Formats: sequence, structure tokens, C-alpha cells
Amino acid sequence: MIDQDRLLETFLNLVQIDNPSGEETAIARHVRGLLEALGLMVEEDSIHNLLARVPGEGEPLLFNAHMDSVAPCLGVRPVVASGIVRSGGDTVLGADDLAGVAAILEGVRATLERGQPHRAAEILLTVQEEVGLRGAAAFDTSKLRSCEGFTLDSGGDFGRITLGAPSQDSLHAMVIGRAAHAGIAPEQGINAIVVAGRALADMPLGRIDHETTANIGIIKGGDATNIVPPQVELWGEARSHDQEKLVEQIRAMVAALENAAREHMASVRVEVTHKYDAYRLAEDTPIVQRAVAVLRAMGVEPRFEISGGGSDVNIFVQRGLSVANLSVGYRAIHSTDEHIAVADLVRAAEMVVRLLRMSDER
Repeated sequence: MIDQDRLLETFLNLVQIDNPSGEETAIARHVRGLLEALGLMVEEDSIHNLLARVPGEGEPLLFNAHMDSVAPCLGVRPVVASGIVRSGGDTVLGADDLAGVAAILEGVRATLERGQPHRAAEILLTVQEEVGLRGAAAFDTSKLRSCEGFTLDSGGDFGRITLGAPSQDSLHAMVIGRAAHAGIAPEQGINAIVVAGRALADMPLGRIDHETTANIGIIKGGDATNIVPPQVELWGEARSHDQEKLVEQIRAMVAALENAAREHMASVRVEVTHKYDAYRLAEDTPIVQRAVAVLRAMGVEPRFEISGGGSDVNIFVQRGLSVANLSVGYRAIHSTDEHIAVADLVRAAEMVVRLLRMSDER
């Protein structure tokens, strides 16, 4: 039922479209064309989230994936060898989550071609997922008729079902020192890079415990080697499955910055933004059990996991939807070694077909 060649062509075409977060115009235009070619009406909002409705029976199922990729994702030239798709250079392939997009498109197309009764569906393909789930957060979920569904945005072994993901807070700090000539009067300056370095040395980062992590991912500052740098900016994040631990972790990061600034007679401005809430699904949740039944019918034993990363599911659950995140089998997420087996891509599309079948046809 799944046309492997067509599916692979769809995926290869997708990953070759430049799609960094916030610049999804081209890929949204391409995907919208594919949806409309299936005879579906497509709604596109101001930031290029796409919503398409698939006619069918019963309450619709939601199928979700996102259209953006992490850097470096420009100029991807995929290579297929020994049944594995990889990036042909020093770029991230984009299997997260364009494999999910391709699987949904092929699964729906195969279902419509089948011409037999099937479940109604809504396809929501979001933007800016990789930078804090901004697309899902901005989307008006009151437009959805579905109350439950699936996100295809998880890697690792095919058959994994993510039951939980953490909350996330982002942190932006501005360390303010004082400029001076580095060769003539360095003692008159306050080196903002030194202050930031002191703060980072004292800041708890990495894996804090089994459910909490923290990271400073970007630091920018300085203008020239002969100027004591007066300003440095840092961007970071903290995640936890426990809200109290998240609050405490952010407090520790802010305290490290404030203490370092005070020690060096500098100042610091910190902005903390809560990005999304944690969620946890029970194994007996109906939408989880539907996925379990379909995977077992495919000869795959499901495996439950709790993730350290967020997805659009965090937003959907927060808004009262019941959504399970399913693996499509990609590996080495967010690295230049990211890859996916063609066989897993086919199984992901087949999973979509089976999820759309009426309950007695699993």
C-alpha cells in the first residue's frame, strides 16, 4: 500500500529545501502544494503553520509534525546508501521532523487511494518548533475539531512512544562592564567577558539530576582585542519534569550571574521566559493504547519513554488535547550524522495508514 519510491522522493525533496526556524516560507509553500494535490483544503496562518482536514468518519484524529530544522540546515544534499538516508555534507539532514511530515503525507495519500472507510483527520504542520515550540504556541487550537491524535517527532527505535516531556524556561542575560583601552588603561575597564566567565564557572550546568538539565548555548561580546569588552550577552535554558526544580535551577543560574557581577563591580540584566509546561500521559490513555495496538499489529513491541526534550505535544496537552509522540526512527538527532533508514520511513507511513483505519481494521 505504501509507495516506497514516492515516499522517499517526497522526503528527499523536503530535506533539500532550506528551512531554518523562522524561515519556513519556502517549505510551507512546497508542503501546501502537496496537500492541495491530495484534494485537501489548507489553512495557513501568518507565520506559515499549515492546517489541512481529511474527510472521513468519526471524530478526527490529529496528525502533527514540524517543518523547521536546526542549524546547519542550509544546502542539504542527501545521500541514500545501503538503505540509509544521510546528509551529503556537514549539514543536519532534517529527518527531525521532515521524516514525520513525509510519513503523514504518504500515509494520508495511501489511505485516500485505498478508497475504503477511514477515520477523519486533521493535519497540523507547524513552524519554529526547534526554537521553543513557537509555531504550536502561536497556533489557534480552537480551530481544531480533533481532541486527540499523534505527533511524529521522536527518534530512536521505531515503536517508541513518548509519555512525558519536561517544562522549559529560557534565559537571556546582559552582562555590563566598562570599556577601556586594553593597552593604555586596562585597569580602568571592567571586562564583561571575565565576569561572564566567572558566572559560568560557578553556574550548575549539564545534567543536574535525572529529571533536570541546564545549558548556556550562545555567548556574544567584545568588539576588538584592544578594547576591554563592556558588554556580553548569554542565552541559555533549563528543563525539568519537576516545576519546583526548574524554578530552583533558574534561580541558581541567575544567582551565579548576579554574584559574579557584584564581585567585579559590573551589572547584569536577566530575562527569564517560561516556554512551555511539562506533561505526563498514563500508559492506559486511550490514544496511547491505540498506538500500542497498531504497533503490535505491525509486529513491533511498543516501548514507553520519558523524554528530556520538548515537542509540540507540550503545547497541545497544555491546551487540553490528548496527543502521543511517536518515533519515526531517525538517529543522531540534531547532529551532522543524523540519518534514517528507508525501512523505518516506510513503517512510519504504514503506521499512519493503520491509525487512520476504523478501529476494527487495525
